[in-house]
Amino acid sequence: MSRILLIEDDELVGTMVRLNLQSEGFKVTWCNNGSTGLETALTSSFDLLLLDVSLPGKDGFEILKSVRAAQIGTPVMMLTARSDVDSKVGALDLGADDYLPKPFNVNEMTARVRALLRRSQAKRQHPSDYVIHIGDWQIDIKSRHAKSREGEHDLGEKEVALLSYLVRADGGVLSRVSIIEEIWGLDTFPVERTVDNYILRLRKLFEVDPANPVHLLTVRGAGFRFVP
Repeated sequence: MSRILLIEDDELVGTMVRLNLQSEGFKVTWCNNGSTGLETALTSSFDLLLLDVSLPGKDGFEILKSVRAAQIGTPVMMLTARSDVDSKVGALDLGADDYLPKPFNVNEMTARVRALLRRSQAKRQHPSDYVIHIGDWQIDIKSRHAKSREGEHDLGEKEVALLSYLVRADGGVLSRVSIIEEIWGLDTFPVERTVDNYILRLRKLFEVDPANPVHLLTVRGAGFRFVP
């Protein structure tokens, strides 16, 4: 049984989400305060975190940032009334896996929950255990440990997932939309800037001249491709 942590201060929304997820067979822990929710997320193990943004105590962005800083890779879906692009991009850049604006359809919410849990379970069952070589540097996909222009350090989960996806394409071009769907699990969402920012970060780490990349290439009007 998958365990879900719901951090939501709206009584009506929280009750609706909890009841519907419980009817799907999930075990739901509900916190209606940001500070309590963060403590629970940091001290207990969950399979998914459903997170509101406007919360008493600590807001959702603070919670998300703290969870990722603690190297907790639990999938996070934001449930929030903030539907502007900047809020969505900000959440994804902080490590959110999905973003569902309120008011939302309950059936869509549960479908997205199931999709996130399936992807998370697949990653645990089929971990990658190979090393990616980019020029003089390398990344261990399983441990996320990298040797780069900035020395040895651990990459973020999304950075490794993006690199792995580009490598698996075997030189093929991946559009921004396909990258978003694969890495963030979002279906229709204008966050091309987020993908660009990740690519720029990876170029700074693994290209001799980030301004003139030879491995992580942009294909104008189409997307990106990887050249070993």
